[in-house]
Amino acid sequence: MIAIVIPYYKLEFFETTLRSLKKQTDKRFKVYIGNDASPEDPLFTLQEFENDFQFAYHHFKENIGGISLVKQWERCINLVESEEWIMILGDDDVLETNVIEAFYNHQDEIKNHNINVVRFATTVINEKDEALSGKYEHPVLETGAAFLTRKFSKKTRSSLGEYLFKKEVVKKIKFKDLPLAWHSDDLAVLEFSTPNFIYSINEAQSLIRVSSFSITGDSSSNDRKNWATFEFCNILFTQYRSLFTKHQKTIILKKLEIAFLNIPSLKTYKVLIISHFKQIGFWSAVKFQLRLIKYRIILILKKLKIFNAVNSVYAKISK
Repeated sequence: MIAIVIPYYKLEFFETTLRSLKKQTDKRFKVYIGNDASPEDPLFTLQEFENDFQFAYHHFKENIGGISLVKQWERCINLVESEEWIMILGDDDVLETNVIEAFYNHQDEIKNHNINVVRFATTVINEKDEALSGKYEHPVLETGAAFLTRKFSKKTRSSLGEYLFKKEVVKKIKFKDLPLAWHSDDLAVLEFSTPNFIYSINEAQSLIRVSSFSITGDSSSNDRKNWATFEFCNILFTQYRSLFTKHQKTIILKKLEIAFLNIPSLKTYKVLIISHFKQIGFWSAVKFQLRLIKYRIILILKKLKIFNAVNSVYAKISK
């Protein structure tokens, strides 16, 4: 039932990823590896696992991930044959040994709730396989809107490699092509799960690697990430506003405001002020203006090198 799709480019942690597949207690899956014209040939590494699990390997002659990660995902998904479910696993991520087994153990509940999106618990790891976070667990049943607002409130996290998606839904709705695929997975979780629920399996987890090799760990691409956040929130507000409560919209606007402060411009300002008016109302827009004035004053004080002194005096008065 399960196709594990690996859009391959980096060899650095690939063997560790494959080893985690070898260790699965349930081998009812097939792996599809799509090489994005990488300069690092993985064939020698793959040969070590020929008898450990089923896999199909394809070398694409043209690198497309450098232009669009979503297009690379799509052509790797097109390699999948008859499997019903798809997991898109990073070439540096790791599955705990019971992930596949846990999925099959929950089949009755998944079918009874007509689930299209299954999620596992996660822990973030670094280059040395050391945990950078605690274990993130989730409600067994959760709407996409509730998940997104939890994530934007920093009450949870999310990565593509922790999900299983119904293939027919993926083919029908498709991933949206945002810059760097930043939030493309979040939007997919919302679109693929609606109008039903995300189903969470907390006794098994994906270990998601964050390193200097990953987009998440690459600070040089922050501007593009912020622009992707703007595009993402615009889709939420224009196409899915009915799914969110007023409180949830406020949380999304806070996320948008943080992105704006990192890439301030007349264009991003207009997007944000209009969003406040349309999604919440007049006073929301006024409060944003007041926060913006306060923020500008703080920047001026910092430039004058007296912000810390003012802050210190305020702290003493508060006591």
